[in-house]
Amino acid sequence: MDVLELGEGPVRGHYLPSGLDEVLWGRLPCAADAPVLRVDPGAEVTIDTLSHEGLLEDQGRDPRAFFAPYDVPVLADAVALAASDHPRTVGEDGPHVVSRPIAVTGARRGDLLAVTILATTPRVPYGVVSNRHGRGALPGEFPQQGAVFSAFARVTDDGAHGEIALAPGASSGPRFPLAPFLGIIGVAVAGDQRPHSVPPGAHGGNLDIRLLTPGATLYLPVQADDALVYVGDPHFAQGDGEVALTAMEASLRATVRLDVVAREDAVRRFGETAGPLAETSEYLVPTGLDEDLDVAMSNCVRHAIALLQARYGMDPRHAYAYLSAATDFDISQVVDVVKGVHARIRKADFAHLPDPLAVRP
Repeated sequence: MDVLELGEGPVRGHYLPSGLDEVLWGRLPCAADAPVLRVDPGAEVTIDTLSHEGLLEDQGRDPRAFFAPYDVPVLADAVALAASDHPRTVGEDGPHVVSRPIAVTGARRGDLLAVTILATTPRVPYGVVSNRHGRGALPGEFPQQGAVFSAFARVTDDGAHGEIALAPGASSGPRFPLAPFLGIIGVAVAGDQRPHSVPPGAHGGNLDIRLLTPGATLYLPVQADDALVYVGDPHFAQGDGEVALTAMEASLRATVRLDVVAREDAVRRFGETAGPLAETSEYLVPTGLDEDLDVAMSNCVRHAIALLQARYGMDPRHAYAYLSAATDFDISQVVDVVKGVHARIRKADFAHLPDPLAVRP
Protein backbone atom coordinates (compact mmCIF):
# COMPACT_ATOMS: atom_id res chain seq x y z
CA MET A 1 0.00 0.00 0.00
CA ASP A 2 1.03 3.60 -0.51
CA VAL A 3 1.12 6.09 2.34
CA LEU A 4 -2.06 8.02 3.14
CA GLU A 5 -0.96 11.64 3.28
CA LEU A 6 -2.94 14.45 4.87
CA GLY A 7 -6.11 15.27 2.97
CA GLU A 8 -5.78 12.36 0.55
CA GLY A 9 -8.24 9.50 0.30
CA PRO A 10 -11.74 9.14 1.75
CA VAL A 11 -12.99 11.31 4.61
CA ARG A 12 -16.29 11.00 6.48
CA GLY A 13 -17.82 14.00 8.19
CA HIS A 14 -15.52 16.68 9.58
CA TYR A 15 -11.78 16.33 9.00
CA LEU A 16 -8.89 17.03 11.38
CA PRO A 17 -5.38 16.58 9.94
CA SER A 18 -2.23 15.90 11.96
CA GLY A 19 -0.35 18.99 10.86
CA LEU A 20 1.82 21.11 13.14
CA ASP A 21 -1.10 23.36 14.09
CA GLU A 22 -3.43 20.49 14.95
CA VAL A 23 -1.34 18.39 17.36
CA LEU A 24 0.24 18.40 20.77
CA TRP A 25 3.38 16.37 21.44
CA GLY A 26 3.84 14.74 24.83
CA ARG A 27 0.96 16.44 26.68
CA LEU A 28 -2.83 16.08 26.72
CA PRO A 29 -5.35 18.91 26.42
CA CYS A 30 -6.81 20.67 29.43
CA ALA A 31 -9.86 22.92 29.87
CA ALA A 32 -7.80 26.02 29.05
CA ASP A 33 -6.97 24.77 25.54
CA ALA A 34 -8.90 26.29 22.67
CA PRO A 35 -10.56 23.71 20.40
CA VAL A 36 -9.34 23.34 16.83
CA LEU A 37 -12.74 22.04 15.74
CA ARG A 38 -16.30 22.35 17.06
CA VAL A 39 -19.05 19.85 16.25
CA ASP A 40 -22.58 19.06 17.37
CA PRO A 41 -23.41 15.83 19.20
CA GLY A 42 -23.79 12.96 16.76
CA ALA A 43 -21.18 14.34 14.37
CA GLU A 44 -18.69 12.12 12.60
CA VAL A 45 -15.06 13.25 12.54
CA THR A 46 -12.17 11.80 10.55
CA ILE A 47 -8.82 12.35 12.26
CA ASP A 48 -5.36 11.68 10.92
CA THR A 49 -3.07 10.41 13.68
CA LEU A 50 0.68 10.09 13.76
CA SER A 51 2.87 7.51 15.47
CA HIS A 52 5.81 8.83 17.48
CA GLU A 53 8.05 5.90 16.48
CA GLY A 54 10.88 7.08 14.25
CA LEU A 55 10.41 10.68 15.45
CA LEU A 56 11.92 10.48 18.93
CA GLU A 57 15.35 11.72 19.95
CA ASP A 58 16.66 8.25 20.85
CA GLN A 59 15.84 7.20 17.27
CA GLY A 60 17.60 10.21 15.74
CA ARG A 61 14.51 12.45 15.31
CA ASP A 62 14.76 11.90 11.56
CA PRO A 63 12.12 9.46 10.31
CA ARG A 64 13.52 9.35 6.78
CA ALA A 65 16.90 8.19 8.09
CA PHE A 66 15.35 5.87 10.68
CA PHE A 67 13.21 4.02 8.13
CA ALA A 68 15.74 4.13 5.26
CA PRO A 69 17.10 0.61 5.96
CA TYR A 70 13.61 -0.82 5.42
CA ASP A 71 12.96 0.93 2.08
CA VAL A 72 9.49 2.17 3.03
CA PRO A 73 7.71 5.47 2.38
CA VAL A 74 7.53 8.04 5.17
CA LEU A 75 4.63 10.41 5.86
CA ALA A 76 5.26 14.08 5.13
CA ASP A 77 3.63 15.15 8.42
CA ALA A 78 6.02 12.86 10.33
CA VAL A 79 8.99 14.49 8.62
CA ALA A 80 7.62 17.97 9.29
CA LEU A 81 6.99 17.35 12.99
CA ALA A 82 10.40 15.81 13.60
CA ALA A 83 12.11 18.73 11.86
CA SER A 84 10.08 21.39 13.67
CA ASP A 85 10.56 23.23 16.94
CA HIS A 86 7.13 22.06 18.10
CA PRO A 87 6.86 22.58 21.89
CA ARG A 88 8.04 19.47 23.76
CA THR A 89 10.46 19.12 26.64
CA VAL A 90 12.58 16.00 26.25
CA GLY A 91 12.73 14.05 29.49
CA GLU A 92 9.68 15.79 30.94
CA ASP A 93 6.94 15.35 28.35
CA GLY A 94 5.66 12.07 26.95
CA PRO A 95 6.34 10.65 23.48
CA HIS A 96 2.80 10.65 22.07
CA VAL A 97 1.51 12.84 19.25
CA VAL A 98 -2.08 13.78 20.17
CA SER A 99 -4.71 15.80 18.36
CA ARG A 100 -5.65 19.19 19.73
CA PRO A 101 -9.12 19.14 21.27
CA ILE A 102 -12.45 18.90 19.50
CA ALA A 103 -15.34 20.71 21.22
CA VAL A 104 -18.66 18.86 21.34
CA THR A 105 -21.27 21.56 21.79
CA GLY A 106 -23.42 21.16 24.88
CA ALA A 107 -21.35 18.56 26.74
CA ARG A 108 -21.26 19.45 30.42
CA ARG A 109 -19.45 18.19 33.48
CA GLY A 110 -21.32 15.17 34.79
CA ASP A 111 -22.31 13.97 31.31
CA LEU A 112 -20.59 11.13 29.50
CA LEU A 113 -18.96 11.63 26.14
CA ALA A 114 -19.49 8.58 23.92
CA VAL A 115 -16.73 8.06 21.34
CA THR A 116 -17.75 5.38 18.84
CA ILE A 117 -15.04 4.05 16.56
CA LEU A 118 -16.37 3.84 13.00
CA ALA A 119 -13.23 3.14 10.99
CA THR A 120 -9.46 2.81 11.37
CA THR A 121 -7.44 2.97 8.16
CA PRO A 122 -3.65 2.41 8.09
CA ARG A 123 -1.69 5.33 6.72
CA VAL A 124 1.53 3.31 6.23
CA PRO A 125 2.36 -0.37 5.53
CA TYR A 126 4.56 -0.86 8.60
CA GLY A 127 4.97 -0.18 12.30
CA VAL A 128 7.51 -0.29 15.13
CA VAL A 129 7.63 -2.01 18.52
CA SER A 130 10.05 -0.39 20.98
CA ASN A 131 11.53 -1.09 24.39
CA ARG A 132 13.34 1.80 26.01
CA HIS A 133 14.14 3.78 29.18
CA GLY A 134 14.50 0.64 31.31
CA ARG A 135 10.72 0.34 31.23
CA GLY A 136 8.28 -2.36 30.21
CA ALA A 137 7.40 -5.46 32.21
CA LEU A 138 11.10 -6.47 32.57
CA PRO A 139 12.85 -3.14 33.20
CA GLY A 140 15.94 -4.70 34.77
CA GLU A 141 16.46 -7.13 31.90
CA PHE A 142 15.54 -5.24 28.71
CA PRO A 143 16.72 -3.55 26.53
CA GLN A 144 19.60 -6.02 26.54
CA GLN A 145 21.95 -3.64 24.73
CA GLY A 146 21.79 0.14 24.62
CA ALA A 147 19.02 2.45 25.77
CA VAL A 148 16.45 1.56 23.11
CA PHE A 149 15.58 -1.41 20.94
CA SER A 150 13.11 -0.89 18.11
CA ALA A 151 11.78 -3.82 16.11
CA PHE A 152 10.45 -3.05 12.63
CA ALA A 153 7.13 -4.75 11.84
CA ARG A 154 5.86 -4.87 8.28
CA VAL A 155 2.30 -5.32 7.05
CA THR A 156 2.00 -8.49 4.97
CA ASP A 157 0.80 -8.41 1.39
CA ASP A 158 -2.72 -9.45 2.41
CA GLY A 159 -2.96 -6.30 4.56
CA ALA A 160 -4.35 -8.33 7.46
CA HIS A 161 -1.22 -9.35 9.36
CA GLY A 162 1.92 -7.91 10.86
CA GLU A 163 5.30 -9.64 10.78
CA ILE A 164 8.35 -9.21 13.04
CA ALA A 165 11.66 -10.84 12.09
CA LEU A 166 12.95 -13.77 14.15
CA ALA A 167 16.21 -11.89 14.77
CA PRO A 168 18.05 -8.82 13.46
CA GLY A 169 18.71 -9.29 9.77
CA ALA A 170 16.27 -12.16 9.36
CA SER A 171 13.90 -11.93 6.40
CA SER A 172 10.84 -13.44 8.06
CA GLY A 173 9.27 -14.24 11.39
CA PRO A 174 5.98 -14.71 13.22
CA ARG A 175 2.84 -13.27 11.65
CA PHE A 176 -0.05 -11.99 13.75
CA PRO A 177 -3.48 -10.50 13.01
CA LEU A 178 -3.82 -6.73 12.74
CA ALA A 179 -6.57 -4.99 14.70
CA PRO A 180 -5.94 -1.23 14.41
CA PHE A 181 -7.10 0.97 17.30
CA LEU A 182 -6.34 4.25 19.04
CA GLY A 183 -4.31 3.87 22.23
CA ILE A 184 -5.24 7.38 23.37
CA ILE A 185 -8.83 8.61 23.49
CA GLY A 186 -9.62 11.21 26.14
CA VAL A 187 -11.38 14.33 27.29
CA ALA A 188 -9.75 17.45 28.70
CA VAL A 189 -9.06 17.63 32.41
CA ALA A 190 -10.27 20.63 34.43
CA GLY A 191 -7.90 23.53 35.00
CA ASP A 192 -5.01 24.93 33.02
CA GLN A 193 -2.36 22.22 33.41
CA ARG A 194 -1.88 19.81 30.54
CA PRO A 195 -1.39 16.21 31.79
CA HIS A 196 1.56 14.09 30.76
CA SER A 197 0.61 11.87 27.82
CA VAL A 198 1.68 8.56 29.38
CA PRO A 199 -0.49 7.73 32.45
CA PRO A 200 -4.22 7.15 31.83
CA GLY A 201 -6.91 8.26 34.25
CA ALA A 202 -10.58 9.15 34.64
CA HIS A 203 -10.10 11.43 31.62
CA GLY A 204 -9.21 8.38 29.52
CA GLY A 205 -6.00 9.20 27.72
CA ASN A 206 -3.46 6.42 27.22
CA LEU A 207 -5.79 3.51 28.05
CA ASP A 208 -4.33 1.13 25.45
CA ILE A 209 -7.45 -1.07 25.42
CA ARG A 210 -7.17 -3.17 22.28
CA LEU A 211 -10.93 -3.87 22.18
CA LEU A 212 -11.52 -0.30 20.94
CA THR A 213 -11.69 -1.33 17.30
CA PRO A 214 -14.45 -0.26 14.85
CA GLY A 215 -17.88 -0.78 16.38
CA ALA A 216 -16.73 -0.17 19.96
CA THR A 217 -17.73 2.84 22.06
CA LEU A 218 -15.73 4.44 24.86
CA TYR A 219 -17.65 6.42 27.49
CA LEU A 220 -15.70 9.12 29.32
CA PRO A 221 -16.85 11.35 32.21
CA VAL A 222 -16.85 14.94 30.93
CA GLN A 223 -14.59 17.16 33.07
CA ALA A 224 -14.71 20.43 31.12
CA ASP A 225 -17.49 22.11 29.17
CA ASP A 226 -17.74 20.91 25.57
CA ALA A 227 -15.70 17.80 26.55
CA LEU A 228 -12.67 18.79 24.41
CA VAL A 229 -12.01 15.29 23.11
CA TYR A 230 -8.72 14.18 21.54
CA VAL A 231 -7.12 11.03 20.13
CA GLY A 232 -3.64 9.70 19.37
CA ASP A 233 -1.15 6.87 19.95
CA PRO A 234 -2.30 4.78 16.96
CA HIS A 235 -1.64 1.02 16.95
CA PHE A 236 -1.96 -1.68 14.30
CA ALA A 237 -1.90 -4.47 16.91
CA GLN A 238 -1.34 -5.02 20.62
CA GLY A 239 -1.38 -7.90 23.05
CA ASP A 240 -3.02 -7.37 26.44
CA GLY A 241 -0.27 -6.14 28.74
CA GLU A 242 1.81 -4.37 26.05
CA VAL A 243 4.77 -5.80 27.95
CA ALA A 244 7.71 -4.38 25.96
CA LEU A 245 6.50 -0.76 26.45
CA THR A 246 4.94 -0.21 23.03
CA ALA A 247 3.00 -2.50 20.71
CA MET A 248 2.89 -2.25 16.90
CA GLU A 249 2.80 1.54 16.74
CA ALA A 250 1.78 2.93 13.36
CA SER A 251 -0.09 5.92 11.97
CA LEU A 252 -3.84 5.63 11.36
CA ARG A 253 -6.73 7.60 9.90
CA ALA A 254 -9.60 7.13 12.34
CA THR A 255 -13.25 8.07 11.98
CA VAL A 256 -15.29 8.46 15.17
CA ARG A 257 -18.80 9.55 16.11
CA LEU A 258 -19.13 11.86 19.12
CA ASP A 259 -22.30 11.68 21.23
CA VAL A 260 -23.26 13.14 24.59
CA VAL A 261 -25.04 11.04 27.22
CA ALA A 262 -26.77 13.35 29.70
CA ARG A 263 -25.97 12.68 33.34
CA GLU A 264 -29.44 11.34 34.21
CA ASP A 265 -29.38 8.88 31.32
CA ALA A 266 -25.77 7.93 32.07
CA VAL A 267 -26.59 7.03 35.68
CA ARG A 268 -29.61 5.00 34.54
CA ARG A 269 -27.58 3.06 31.99
CA PHE A 270 -24.23 2.68 33.72
CA GLY A 271 -24.46 3.81 37.34
CA GLU A 272 -22.17 6.42 38.83
CA THR A 273 -19.35 5.97 36.33
CA ALA A 274 -16.15 7.22 37.93
CA GLY A 275 -13.84 6.22 35.12
CA PRO A 276 -13.70 5.05 31.52
CA LEU A 277 -16.18 2.42 30.36
CA ALA A 278 -16.26 0.72 26.97
CA GLU A 279 -18.88 -1.28 25.10
CA THR A 280 -18.60 -3.55 22.06
CA SER A 281 -21.21 -5.58 20.24
CA GLU A 282 -20.31 -8.49 22.53
CA TYR A 283 -19.10 -7.01 25.81
CA LEU A 284 -19.56 -4.39 28.48
CA VAL A 285 -16.03 -3.32 29.43
CA PRO A 286 -15.58 -1.60 32.80
CA THR A 287 -12.05 -0.52 33.68
CA GLY A 288 -9.82 -0.15 36.71
CA LEU A 289 -6.71 2.03 36.95
CA ASP A 290 -3.93 2.45 39.50
CA GLU A 291 -0.14 2.46 39.73
CA ASP A 292 -0.49 -0.78 41.72
CA LEU A 293 -1.79 -3.58 39.49
CA ASP A 294 -3.52 -5.26 42.45
CA VAL A 295 -5.43 -2.04 43.19
CA ALA A 296 -6.28 -1.59 39.49
CA MET A 297 -7.76 -5.09 39.53
CA SER A 298 -9.83 -4.33 42.64
CA ASN A 299 -11.04 -1.08 41.11
CA CYS A 300 -12.12 -2.90 37.96
CA VAL A 301 -14.08 -5.49 39.96
CA ARG A 302 -15.84 -2.73 41.92
CA HIS A 303 -16.63 -0.94 38.66
CA ALA A 304 -18.03 -4.16 37.18
CA ILE A 305 -20.26 -4.82 40.20
CA ALA A 306 -21.62 -1.27 40.13
CA LEU A 307 -22.27 -1.57 36.40
CA LEU A 308 -24.23 -4.81 36.83
CA GLN A 309 -26.28 -3.23 39.61
CA ALA A 310 -27.15 -0.22 37.46
CA ARG A 311 -27.64 -2.01 34.15
CA TYR A 312 -29.49 -5.12 35.28
CA GLY A 313 -30.58 -4.42 38.85
CA MET A 314 -28.30 -7.23 40.04
CA ASP A 315 -27.69 -7.77 43.74
CA PRO A 316 -24.00 -6.96 44.40
CA ARG A 317 -23.35 -10.32 46.07
CA HIS A 318 -24.76 -12.14 43.06
CA ALA A 319 -22.88 -9.82 40.71
CA TYR A 320 -19.61 -10.65 42.48
CA ALA A 321 -20.37 -14.37 42.15
CA TYR A 322 -21.32 -14.03 38.48
CA LEU A 323 -18.13 -12.15 37.67
CA SER A 324 -16.07 -14.87 39.29
CA ALA A 325 -17.83 -17.60 37.30
CA ALA A 326 -18.22 -15.98 33.91
CA THR A 327 -16.12 -12.85 33.29
CA ASP A 328 -12.53 -12.44 32.13
CA PHE A 329 -10.47 -9.65 33.65
CA ASP A 330 -7.67 -8.69 31.28
CA ILE A 331 -4.59 -6.57 31.84
CA SER A 332 -4.88 -3.66 29.42
CA GLN A 333 -1.27 -2.57 29.91
CA VAL A 334 1.42 -2.61 32.62
CA VAL A 335 3.79 -0.05 31.10
CA ASP A 336 2.13 3.37 31.38
CA VAL A 337 2.93 4.17 35.05
CA VAL A 338 -0.78 3.86 35.86
CA LYS A 339 -1.64 0.26 35.07
CA GLY A 340 -4.95 -0.81 33.57
CA VAL A 341 -7.34 -3.75 33.92
CA HIS A 342 -10.53 -4.19 31.91
CA ALA A 343 -13.32 -6.74 32.25
CA ARG A 344 -15.26 -8.41 29.45
CA ILE A 345 -18.85 -8.92 30.61
CA ARG A 346 -20.76 -10.88 27.94
CA LYS A 347 -24.00 -9.11 27.07
CA ALA A 348 -25.34 -12.40 25.69
CA ASP A 349 -25.46 -13.78 29.24
CA PHE A 350 -28.32 -11.35 29.95
CA ALA A 351 -30.05 -11.46 26.55
CA HIS A 352 -32.85 -13.78 27.73
CA LEU A 353 -33.84 -11.32 30.47
CA PRO A 354 -36.20 -8.37 29.95
CA ASP A 355 -34.42 -5.34 28.50
CA PRO A 356 -33.55 -3.38 31.64
CA LEU A 357 -33.41 -0.06 29.81
CA ALA A 358 -36.90 -0.64 28.41
CA VAL A 359 -38.65 -1.78 31.59
CA ARG A 360 -37.07 0.60 34.10
CA PRO A 361 -38.17 4.25 34.34
